[in-house]
Amino acid sequence: MFFSILMLGGSSIGAMAQNMTLQECVDKALAHNKSISSAKVKLEQTRFEMKSYKANFFPQINLMASDFYSTAHGTVNLDGGHLPIYRYSEQAQAFVPNATKNADGSYTLNEYADFPSQKIDWKIKNVFIGGVSLMEPLYTGGKMTAAYEMSKLGMGMAGENIRLTESEVLVKTHEAYYLAVKAKEMGEVARAYKALLNELKKNVEAAFRHGMSTRNDIMKVQVKLNEAELNIQKTDNGYRLACMNLCHITGLPLDSQINVESSGTDSTETVSVELDAVNSRPEAAILEYKTELAYQKVKLTKSDYLPNVAMGATFTYANGGELAGKRLLDDGTMSVGVAVKVPLDFFGSVGNKVRSAKAAYQVAQLEEQDLVEQMQLELSQCRNMYEEALKEQNICKFALEQASENMRLSKQQYEVGTEPLSDYLEAQAMWQQCYADVVNARCQRMLTYIRLLKASGVLR
Repeated sequence: MFFSILMLGGSSIGAMAQNMTLQECVDKALAHNKSISSAKVKLEQTRFEMKSYKANFFPQINLMASDFYSTAHGTVNLDGGHLPIYRYSEQAQAFVPNATKNADGSYTLNEYADFPSQKIDWKIKNVFIGGVSLMEPLYTGGKMTAAYEMSKLGMGMAGENIRLTESEVLVKTHEAYYLAVKAKEMGEVARAYKALLNELKKNVEAAFRHGMSTRNDIMKVQVKLNEAELNIQKTDNGYRLACMNLCHITGLPLDSQINVESSGTDSTETVSVELDAVNSRPEAAILEYKTELAYQKVKLTKSDYLPNVAMGATFTYANGGELAGKRLLDDGTMSVGVAVKVPLDFFGSVGNKVRSAKAAYQVAQLEEQDLVEQMQLELSQCRNMYEEALKEQNICKFALEQASENMRLSKQQYEVGTEPLSDYLEAQAMWQQCYADVVNARCQRMLTYIRLLKASGVLR
């Protein structure tokens, strides 16, 4: 009966407003949230970085070209002279010049050819040099592999960060929605209480007209009605603020007219979670990635004192210059080589860096273990809070049933004159409080349920 009164006493607030379901609010919040958009951009950034590190495994090809013009020029003078003529000597079994040795040790050429003086002009003019080089790392001590693995871990962390941000937005949206539902239902409770008081006021005024009641009774009811009016205004203001907060989260203008759907049910959820459920949380995955990153950092640091081997090849073409009226450069050259670099750690610089990286890896492992235990503790706490909220809801429901029955009996006794008006008013106030407690307990149950889902890593 009293639930029917509640619906009859409800106002038309939000009658012309846009109805918003919880799923619609969640969808809008996920699409609007800037943190999620930023996390998705970060994922794209890490994907490009991973591709960049992967490219290091392939040959690096570079093109080079230069062209310059110079007015430099000059002349080379070559003095002329006698050129000896060689003949084959059977005794020496070789070609020897036809010359006679003098007493002073010098030689006189018996046969020779004259070499005239030469004058050779040279000019730089336009010179073009171009080429292509190829460099392929054969072994880098594991540096490239470690860097590539770290980039993949960074990409995994970025993906888990999206999950984490989405879960936080989901919790925030659910909380805002349920608080709006709570504010709306509190207004309905206040209006239901006012409807009871209006009905009582009519009965008291009728009794007064027949001399069966006093004006003091009317004033008592009127005072309660004034309090109910004030309470309705407070709940309406609270509902409007709750809707504005929900609009802010979902990206709607703050002055948007929306109307949330009341829960209308006291159904409960079956929850069975284990402590190891925290392993499915994005926070746990991020911790694992951080620990693995620290391990890869050790390998990356070790590579600094391991040998590096690379193979390279170049082709260069040059064209330009002029010597004696002819082109001086017009040819290409090819070269291939292997480079080996072996770092020597004389003063322990690299060795200490490796020890530092190993210590950082141990710290990461300890932090992961500690934070996993904290998440397990949080999960246990959320489960206890949900069970307490569920117990509180059941107690409040039972209290409301008792308050409803007490108000019914009090009304009967008041109508037959065996109970004073003050007792009946108190029974109504107790019913209102119990009903408000049910609404509050229902909202608290849903909030703790959402937090439990997040703590167990299954919130979607």
